[in-house]
Amino acid sequence: MRKAGYHFNSDTLSFDKIESSLRKRLWRLFKKFFSSFSLAIVMLYLVYAFIDSPKEKLLKRKYEEVLTQYSLLSNKVEHLDNVLKDMGSRDDNIYRVIFETDPIPSSIRRAGSGGVDQYEHLRQIDNADLIIGTAKKIDELSKAIYIQSKSFDKIEELAKNKIDMLASIPAILPVSLKDKNTHQVTSSFGYRMHPIYKTPKFHAGMDFTGTIGTPIYATGNGVVIESKFDKGYGRHVVIDHGFSYKTLYAHMDKILAKKGQKIKRGDVIGYLGNTGLSTGPHLHYEVRKNDKPIDPINFYFNDLTPDEFELLVETANNTGQSMD
Repeated sequence: MRKAGYHFNSDTLSFDKIESSLRKRLWRLFKKFFSSFSLAIVMLYLVYAFIDSPKEKLLKRKYEEVLTQYSLLSNKVEHLDNVLKDMGSRDDNIYRVIFETDPIPSSIRRAGSGGVDQYEHLRQIDNADLIIGTAKKIDELSKAIYIQSKSFDKIEELAKNKIDMLASIPAILPVSLKDKNTHQVTSSFGYRMHPIYKTPKFHAGMDFTGTIGTPIYATGNGVVIESKFDKGYGRHVVIDHGFSYKTLYAHMDKILAKKGQKIKRGDVIGYLGNTGLSTGPHLHYEVRKNDKPIDPINFYFNDLTPDEFELLVETANNTGQSMD
């Protein structure tokens, strides 16, 4: 059954009857529904695109908190890294210099840890690069801390042996220079003209002239490892002081110290002479570190005043002829 509607006619000033079929009404209803549905879809898209849901807002807040905490953690790791580097620098350049031991190579201090696939399981996590980078840094710090801990254990051991080391380092003159008329430095450390071969030759020690029979003193605690005669050094003694130090006393007239004997600083180990390859009565004295000769003049700090040391340096520098 058709339903009728009315429409006002302005020409006749009356209502005209409008008949509408069910099909037309359904069509109008469908258009309204479709328009409303389309508008709802558009509105929903705009809402989701530009307005965060409560859940999204919560997730974003949590994500920002995580990033903030990560930033703080990263700063702390960086601070710890700087502190550890400073400790390593002090260890290498202060403590180990004081105790005269070699520094730890940087390749060992900062070596990587783990294999290539150690962090592979982290690559499936969001922000994997940040997490893997931090994990690597923490692992590196953990290993560096362990190495530094072991280094400090070694430093502690060296500190306990410091008194022994100070007593062992050659730190006095091997002969007395109180009689300036008969006891002098005639040749210092460095290149000199050889008195016999007349060719430039490196002089690995210092020469002290004196009268035959002048006492020769051990310059530090140690153990005699050589006490013998040969063609070059004549009668000579070598003392191992430990801590990589050795001293040589050559051209003796008489040896008192025997091989294997423990020696204290200041002990008389023999007497000045003119044996071996020598042009006159004198003592040839060497200081060796790791079996390499070093200038003995840097070690006379235990029995000389600053003025006496300065005079000794000046005298040594003004002499140019060795006696062996």
